[in-house]
Amino acid sequence: MDKLEYKGYFGSIEYSKEDECLFGKVTGMPDNLISYEGNTAAELYADFKEAIDSYLDYCKEKGIKPRKSYNGMLNIRIPSEIHRRIAIIADRTVTSINAFIRDSRERKLESMR
Repeated sequence: MDKLEYKGYFGSIEYSKEDECLFGKVTGMPDNLISYEGNTAAELYADFKEAIDSYLDYCKEKGIKPRKSYNGMLNIRIPSEIHRRIAIIADRTVTSINAFIRDSRERKLESMR
């Protein structure tokens, strides 16, 4: 499935057979915080951009910090033994657990290119 992207926000593209239209929501944020629709791909993308701009304008008007898609925080569940091993290695290399996991994931992602 393709994704829409605008100003650092990412959105889904879905089809409603019942309504015969395209629709989506911004991913990585609470469900339906920002949604959009259109009858064509061009209309969908235009409504997506308008929804993002409206959200950002609202946040600016209210003086609140806008949420972002994929804000960099990710909670994962791992077995306690793996957690322990990561903590030991991080301590040995004088780094934090977060830094160790981030660096490990970056290396893995680079190897998958």
